[in-house]
Amino acid sequence: MRMHGGNWFSYISFDESKQQRRHIDRALLRRIFAYARPHVLSVLLVVLAITASSLLGLVPPLIYRDLIDNVLPRGDFQRLNWLAFGLFAVPLLTGLLGLVQRHFGARAGEGIIYDLRVKMYEHLSRMSMRFFTHTKAGEIVSRFNTDVVGAQNAITGTVPDILTNLVTLFSTLAVMVTIEWRLALLSIVVLPLFLLPARRVGRALRRVRRQAMEYNAEMSNQIAETLSVNGALLVKTFGRQQDELESFRQVGAQVRDAGIRRAQIGQLFFMGLGLVGAIGTAMVYWMGGYLVLSDAISIGTIVAFSAYLMRLYQPISALTNVQVEFVTSMVSFERVFEYLDVPVEIRDRPDARELDRVEGHIRFDHVSFQYGPALLTEGIAEAAPVE
Repeated sequence: MRMHGGNWFSYISFDESKQQRRHIDRALLRRIFAYARPHVLSVLLVVLAITASSLLGLVPPLIYRDLIDNVLPRGDFQRLNWLAFGLFAVPLLTGLLGLVQRHFGARAGEGIIYDLRVKMYEHLSRMSMRFFTHTKAGEIVSRFNTDVVGAQNAITGTVPDILTNLVTLFSTLAVMVTIEWRLALLSIVVLPLFLLPARRVGRALRRVRRQAMEYNAEMSNQIAETLSVNGALLVKTFGRQQDELESFRQVGAQVRDAGIRRAQIGQLFFMGLGLVGAIGTAMVYWMGGYLVLSDAISIGTIVAFSAYLMRLYQPISALTNVQVEFVTSMVSFERVFEYLDVPVEIRDRPDARELDRVEGHIRFDHVSFQYGPALLTEGIAEAAPVE
């Protein structure tokens, strides 16, 4: 038993071809940026905090190299104290910058989502009754909750992560080339191998995530239909509690299985990236050890380089699947904008006038009300004007 209507929902239902495409729609990005424009100051502060934090992360490996190559062999206690203070100050400053990033990132993200929610609520409140009688109630709730939250995660999570990884990648690579260009070149050789698991697994992740969104919308719709006052009344009247329970179990199982598949595929993806990173690390240590034994570089240099190597491979691992993650996160915005683009059937005329304050009262003539044997009212009654 289902209590939604027929054709309107097919008009506004989400086009799956949008979920399957691999490229970003520039018109969609411009529309999102239009919502971000009022929060441009917060966005700029987030960018500055991310850049400064990523650059500060380059300092500790240089301290390690100086400590091993200069301070310890020379017994320089004063320099040792300064280096120790630096190892304490860098994480402290990085943490403070992280607070700035989180604060202003949340302000921008929550502000954009607030504007989207209000805009969608205002738009839907002007829709005709035909829209609500022919649209699944759970689908509307899903767009407000699941899709708006997905859009929020894209703003507060996906986009800052992309920026952080890009700044970390290029700044780390520049320092590595400056320290030892031969080891840097060897580190870059294995980078194409990161694309092998990303392409294959990325398509599977996108497909599973799309299915999970559809199953969650279906589950929200069933909850809204069968556990509302009218829905529960119909279910109990026709004795379909067991049927609805079985239907909910099936939908819930689909949501559960999609989540399990997504976790499994994600683990395989990161396992593949870890193996590729291990190959690169082994090659760098092999060649670095050879250069140390040949007195071409110092021990401090290879220690610092190994620290930079982790900073290089970590953002690459995240960026290999960035297109899939970004396109998938844009799906939430598209689903929200689809509701905003549904045309309003009934509009006020351009010359329509505001309705003035209406005053008056209701008169009941020859109306009686009886409860049990007692006659409570009879004759004429008047209701006072509504304030």
